[in-house]
Amino acid sequence: MILRRKSSPHHNATLAGARSTAPLATVPAWLRRAVPDAKSLAGKDLEDLALSAGAAIGALDAIVRRQERWAGAWRQRLALAAAAVTAKQVGRVEDEAALRDAVLLTRPGESLSVGPAGLLLLAWRRLASRPAEELLTLKTLAAVLKEFGYAPDDEVVSDLSDDLRQLATGAGMVATLTGSFMAAERHGLARAVGAWLADALLAQRLGWPHALPLLGAEAALGISARSRRSAASFGATGIETDPERAKGLLAARARAAIRAIDLSADLERRADRMLTVAPKLRAKAAGTVVDKLLSDDAIVASERISGMSDRGLRRLFDRLVELGAVRELSGRTTFRIYGL
Repeated sequence: MILRRKSSPHHNATLAGARSTAPLATVPAWLRRAVPDAKSLAGKDLEDLALSAGAAIGALDAIVRRQERWAGAWRQRLALAAAAVTAKQVGRVEDEAALRDAVLLTRPGESLSVGPAGLLLLAWRRLASRPAEELLTLKTLAAVLKEFGYAPDDEVVSDLSDDLRQLATGAGMVATLTGSFMAAERHGLARAVGAWLADALLAQRLGWPHALPLLGAEAALGISARSRRSAASFGATGIETDPERAKGLLAARARAAIRAIDLSADLERRADRMLTVAPKLRAKAAGTVVDKLLSDDAIVASERISGMSDRGLRRLFDRLVELGAVRELSGRTTFRIYGL
């Protein structure tokens, strides 16, 4: 049992406040049918795929603009999925659980000790947590390329920034999407970097406060060998002349948006459950723990939280698991990690 103390009405209101009143997000059946997988692009028209991608992003935009209290956890779960696929693409063996361990079990301020795979997760977490307007600055681009494993190169960062600025101001939605990958390829960067850039540009174009890591979790991005060979001959905005690449990327974006919508519905149910039981919590600083769980993928049981002892935090997590509000994600008896 958790030690109980008398709670104030304000305390309970804080814990239970900001619960979602909107219906759970759903994807229309026609949209799911209209979005092909990577092996079913043959015979699909560019216009039809653009329509499907636009509908999927429109549905996703409606969720983003609700600015739900659990949006931070949503973005970070998407970042974790993107990092796992990125790690696999570069030959790493770390799965989502190992990536989560690498970052969460590292002391604050020791980011370099998370290892190469952990740095990939930090890159995607940066996309999810930094304000969207800051994502394509020279400082952020330099940090992200380092996390993706590239040696510092001010010239590459500057040229890449120029390419992205042109895309942001002078290209349509399709050209912006495909141009992000072309800009990355022109500078010898992996397609995962192109996915990161495309997600950042989408957030800026739509005026989202934070980007959603979408394309990084798409293992197949429809980028043909012919498209890759064209990287040196087209400018950053000229890639729209390659319809096959555009078709593959539009389908990937639509699949990613649908996956993000499905995840939002799952997390909304979990968040509502936690906010329902939150008024039952009497532990000191319980409201801070609830906020952390709603704003991040997971937190460790040993995290330092002002006003709460290690023992008190472990008891609080035990209580939350008992109430069905959170899950223990590591499967271990020590160094436990909890999240929605």
